[in-house]
Amino acid sequence: MPEPQSPRARRVYLETYGCQMNVADSQTVTTVLLNAGYGTASRPEDADVILLNTCAIRDHAEERVLKRLGDLAHLKRARPKLKLGLLGCMAQHNRSAILQNASCLDLVAGPDSYRRLPELIEHASFDPAIDVRLDRSETYADISAAHSGGVRAYVTVMRGCDRFCAFCVVPYVRGRERSLNPQSLMREIRALAAQGVREIVLLGQTVNAYRHCEIDFGSLLRMAAQVDGVERIRFTSPHPSDMSDSIIEAIASEPKVMPQIHLPVQSGSDRMLAAMDRGYTVAEYLALVDRVRRAISGVALSTDIIVGFHGEDDRDFEATLDLMRTVGYDSAFSFKYSVREHTRAFKLGDSVSETVKGARLQAVIALQEEIALRRNRALVGDVFPVLIEGPARRGGGMMAGKTPQFKTAIFPAREDAALGTTLPFRVESVTAHSLMGSLA
Repeated sequence: MPEPQSPRARRVYLETYGCQMNVADSQTVTTVLLNAGYGTASRPEDADVILLNTCAIRDHAEERVLKRLGDLAHLKRARPKLKLGLLGCMAQHNRSAILQNASCLDLVAGPDSYRRLPELIEHASFDPAIDVRLDRSETYADISAAHSGGVRAYVTVMRGCDRFCAFCVVPYVRGRERSLNPQSLMREIRALAAQGVREIVLLGQTVNAYRHCEIDFGSLLRMAAQVDGVERIRFTSPHPSDMSDSIIEAIASEPKVMPQIHLPVQSGSDRMLAAMDRGYTVAEYLALVDRVRRAISGVALSTDIIVGFHGEDDRDFEATLDLMRTVGYDSAFSFKYSVREHTRAFKLGDSVSETVKGARLQAVIALQEEIALRRNRALVGDVFPVLIEGPARRGGGMMAGKTPQFKTAIFPAREDAALGTTLPFRVESVTAHSLMGSLA
């Protein structure tokens, strides 16, 4: 008689939208489901369960997800037993409207509900299974997130946010700040190093607000730097008001902590910063930039900029451009302001037209391209240690890696340029976004 066939594990297809925190959360979700006996699918067509891990920071992100749900609905119509779920910030932010616009959903789970996913999937039937409760004690500290391969891994060191910036929905969808135990974080980092990870990125909504008993974020950076096998340590995304001397000193003195800091400014206007509840003035921010650059040799700075916040006029916008010229960022992420329900600024509405927002955004992008190109041109002839990440996107026998400043280096492939190795790279030409050259 033939051997009885064991039932095939149900397979999950997971798509991730949004920030690096969502990428890390998706790795946690994968671990939870693998531990519960699920398998993974590389295509939605091969899955028994399809999950979208979402972002709620801007309208555009939600629109993309709703469109994707519409695209996936035809799979569910063809296979009624297929389960379709929405996870993360968007699920937490506006579940009622989502369920009205996406009747195909079988389950909705917020960022603090991932432990219950196997149960939610199991019990999803005629009515969708919903769990969007925020839990101030949930950190997933005991779950070793699945690493997807590569030289870089993300480690969540704190969850939530206590800042309540007027434009931001994060405290409402991810809850209040809570920091993970440093001992459990070091165990995770050691395990990742044993898997071949060479660069660790510490994550948190306001990551530099980390504090667990007497361990602040500067101390945590120093602890991570002691882990054998890890070559580079980065972090994102900090808040300027929490950038303490302890953190700056750790970056300056620990060779493994890379000289690259993301310092979200959002606006160069004191009037707008006050309206946004950012907690600092332009003068205070520039003083911080000066402290950082004096302490950390060769540091690269990046930022976030919002255009068109409620009440922003031409003078406010020009002040932002002036600040960009003064600081000279290596890169910037810029966005049009998006009114978000439940935020403190929601009641103010939207006073700047989409046309004006669009023009301002293009002006910010153009100026940043100019600044980045000028800064990169100054590097021609310099040599940097580059952590090799693999083939370049352009192909053609080219490879790519990152400098300590997180600039992309592109160079011809060489036999000794294996994934995860660090080799000297000489800059020969540049664009605003990349350095081109050869291994020295």
